[in-house]
Amino acid sequence: MDLDAFAWLLTDAGQEVLARAVTLGGEDPLKAQSALRREFADVPAPYVAVAMSQAGLRRRATAKFGALASSMYFTPDGLEQATRLAVAEHRAARLVAFGAGTAIDLGCGIGGDLIAMARAGITAAGVDLDPERVAVARANLDALGLPVAVSVADATELDHTAFAVAFSDPARRTNNRSRGRLLDTDGWTPPWSFVLTLLARDACVKVAPGIAHEIIPEGVEAEFVSDHGEVKEAALWSGRLATVRRRATVIGEGGLATLTDEDDPGAEVRPIGEYLYEPDGAVIRAGLVTAVAAGVGGGLLDEQIAYVTGDQSFRTPFARGYRVLEELPYRERALRAALRERGIGRLTIKKRGVAIVPEELRRRLALEGPNEATIVLTRVADEGTCLLVQPF
Repeated sequence: MDLDAFAWLLTDAGQEVLARAVTLGGEDPLKAQSALRREFADVPAPYVAVAMSQAGLRRRATAKFGALASSMYFTPDGLEQATRLAVAEHRAARLVAFGAGTAIDLGCGIGGDLIAMARAGITAAGVDLDPERVAVARANLDALGLPVAVSVADATELDHTAFAVAFSDPARRTNNRSRGRLLDTDGWTPPWSFVLTLLARDACVKVAPGIAHEIIPEGVEAEFVSDHGEVKEAALWSGRLATVRRRATVIGEGGLATLTDEDDPGAEVRPIGEYLYEPDGAVIRAGLVTAVAAGVGGGLLDEQIAYVTGDQSFRTPFARGYRVLEELPYRERALRAALRERGIGRLTIKKRGVAIVPEELRRRLALEGPNEATIVLTRVADEGTCLLVQPF
């Protein structure tokens, strides 16, 4: 993004063009940009382009930032890495509960976490190596009326000890887009060695949810967070902020719920019961499937597969529940016959622990019928198993 064009976007003239670009959002992008150029013929084309880009990014950002997105500014990569607002607000609430009056964001990106901290009443500051992201973060904080200082600086060379808590969200994207996000620590910015120095004090570091448990230092809490069923991130809490070893936090329509290793007495493998439970992804990442099993008075279908079974019906924020109606044939030809016999034409396929691609299986089954059903394909006692289930 051209910083001069972005600076112009923040002027009265730029805001007028941006407002018009937003109203054209439902049209074809090329037609919308052509219309915008005709309407603002005296505005340089790069300035019109940055207004169109911001209008599009605001629409995409609504999923993460809700109503705030209409007042904010973004870069494509900055939006992708930014923390979802509900998750950032949960983190800020933990900092408030800890009593952190001040915090510094070491690698603040477009300012998503700073917004949540400031709205929670924390006196915060942010730094980032990228002048473009700092400009966007500063614009976001100004637009929302939040008094947060943001500057361009190298987090690894900064004395941040004056702040009660240090927060960092290392960039995990390589220059080679075919590799995507890094699940290991190679290439992180700031590097993993710097992260380890942060974790020696009161700090919080946002990491990918696929982080290997074995590299997490002793005494550091790993919190895995999902938002409406989708695992979003892991956060490493250190020093006095760490209260347990592993935690799963689930954010949903009913609010927030959390499960920790202290809630986990363990569970044994047992035969299929009347009910099946599919643990939330955050629970699985945190290694707390047995805690869910204990919570529903059940056990595991298999030691290596994240399904829980029991004889009682429970509603829990940590798992999706199903009533087991019957066991169907696992082999494809016999399964097709069984489903057709039941008049099933619309089929939801859940699977774990088996090498099946649901979309391909559904196509091969070629079902027709008025009824809808859900099946679970998994392994029980090392045998392929198909269960006809009903969500509840």
